[in-house]
Amino acid sequence: MKHRSALMMAISEHIKAKGLNQTEAARLFAVSQPRISDLMQGKIGMFSIDTLVAMLAAAGIGIDIRVRTTRVRTSSLPAHQATSKTARRRVAA
Repeated sequence: MKHRSALMMAISEHIKAKGLNQTEAARLFAVSQPRISDLMQGKIGMFSIDTLVAMLAAAGIGIDIRVRTTRVRTSSLPAHQATSKTARRRVAA
């Protein structure tokens, strides 16, 4: 949801910054006017990330996506995995 929200805010801010009405925005983003209305009202459940990215692309607005990996901490493992790891440490000691 966080990513969809950020994309929706970027589109909404672009519309406001350009001073577009909903009909003009719909033309720019290649969607219908009711879709722009839904977006401006923050109806996040009505938009997929794919749709929002397509809207931005239609308007010539680029986005950057960064993918990164994180280390898995023992405390974030399910209880049965964390317990068995602890048990193995005790046996080895």
